[in-house]
Amino acid sequence: MRTDPCPGTLPAREHLPAAWAGTPVLDVVVPVFNEEKDLRPCVRRLHEHLTRTFPYAFRITIADNASTDGTPLVAADLARRIEEVRSVRLERKGRGRALRTVWSASDAPVLAYMDVDLSTDLNALLPLVAPLISGHSDLAVGSRLSRGSRVVRGARREFVSRGYNLILRGSLQARFSDAQCGFKAIRRDVAQVLLPLVEDGGWFFDTELLVLAERAGLRIHEVPVDWVDDPDSTVHIVRTAMEDLKGVWRVGRALATGALPLDRLARPFGDDPRDRDLADVPRGLARQLVGFCAVGAVSTVCYLLLYSAFRAVTGPQPANGLALLVSAVANTAANRRLTFRVRGRGGMVRHQAQGLVVLAIGLALTSGSLAALNLASGDPAHSTELAVLVAANLAATVLRFLLFRAWVFPDRGPARAADTVSRTGGTPSRATSVRGATAPAPGPSTPAPGPSAATRRSATAAVPASPITRPPGQAASWTTSDAGAAPGAPRTPQPDKPVTPPPAPARPQRPARQPDHDPRTTR
Repeated sequence: MRTDPCPGTLPAREHLPAAWAGTPVLDVVVPVFNEEKDLRPCVRRLHEHLTRTFPYAFRITIADNASTDGTPLVAADLARRIEEVRSVRLERKGRGRALRTVWSASDAPVLAYMDVDLSTDLNALLPLVAPLISGHSDLAVGSRLSRGSRVVRGARREFVSRGYNLILRGSLQARFSDAQCGFKAIRRDVAQVLLPLVEDGGWFFDTELLVLAERAGLRIHEVPVDWVDDPDSTVHIVRTAMEDLKGVWRVGRALATGALPLDRLARPFGDDPRDRDLADVPRGLARQLVGFCAVGAVSTVCYLLLYSAFRAVTGPQPANGLALLVSAVANTAANRRLTFRVRGRGGMVRHQAQGLVVLAIGLALTSGSLAALNLASGDPAHSTELAVLVAANLAATVLRFLLFRAWVFPDRGPARAADTVSRTGGTPSRATSVRGATAPAPGPSTPAPGPSAATRRSATAAVPASPITRPPGQAASWTTSDAGAAPGAPRTPQPDKPVTPPPAPARPQRPARQPDHDPRTTR
């Protein structure tokens, strides 16, 4: 699993300007492999739909995954005939690899992709990208399993799809309903920080991207779609399912060990300027309280069983101390992992030491209660001892939760920001995410924050022309080569590097396109 550093905390989402100078707002990628039959009607239909319904400038990118038939010739012909179409040739297969390559090189602020068979009704395209253009969401996915979707497909694919999404919910705690629908969109600023963390280059690319985005606290918008299964689909269901299960295991292990720096992908709390001035947003108090109570209930049962076992061979005070020691170590480890969601081994010894201090307070309460009981009654019954210990443990539990939350496992976002300020002499960031991750302050070891919203808006008019702008008759196509890494070399996130053609001067107005005698190209 890749653990490369990210550029930093994402800025607040903003609505894209109504007139985006010189650059298409939407770049729709169509990844293909040996699709010479379906590619031409797909691109023409998609282009006609966008021309008729989409209110912004757009681009269609054909990503050829090392096809061996006539697909490259069809793609090049489409790029020559239709101005808004370009073609990209990759020398290695993999849908995820194709999307990473094109999205990394694209200059459009909203990036999308769809399957070449157009199983998804195109009327869902504008609802898919509208939340990203408006700044409401970070990613958008089409869902065949949400309420309001209308799907026509066989029982086998229905069973596989629902079973796979149940596995994601059970193993990776995914809350999105459909991970594999070939109809998704993402903002470019989000893609720039998420793509280096996504390792898969095949069919699991979508799932990995969504899981990491959701765990980072990014907002995912789901759109119910109308979807008709393509009976001629070339997807190998069994092989794809096995690769997906391997990906689920790999991502789950990375998340469990804390190997991914997802806290660096947090958004500010809100887009209203008043929200950006919030010093802190408390995270998950209700969830932490429920988790702590569940762990505490199990720990109390274990403590009582241990006390009864030790009490049979020793006095009440030694039995109480031994039972508290064993249960407290287990309690601290369980709360660290389950209640306060601390991953990895960093700080584990310190947390256990602080937990022992909390144990000493609980030991003082319970031992004092036993001593008071023995003073009041010379030889109390065993059931009376247990009742007194339960009452004392209830009081110790409340105090333990407060100490765990405020001292042992505090909100790490503000703490890190304070540490950064003390080390660099900078000022803390003005934005704090819902998950408690605060943007790092500018300093020698952290990147400076991006320009303000006003600066970005004022710079919009100066955006240069798109690199794919070309003179009439010149086809927009480029090729990338993806040589494999040397055996034994360390695995580093190197996306396929596109070879972008040199920019051509922007034209003041759209010239007449080349004559096309195919009646389906008429707008």
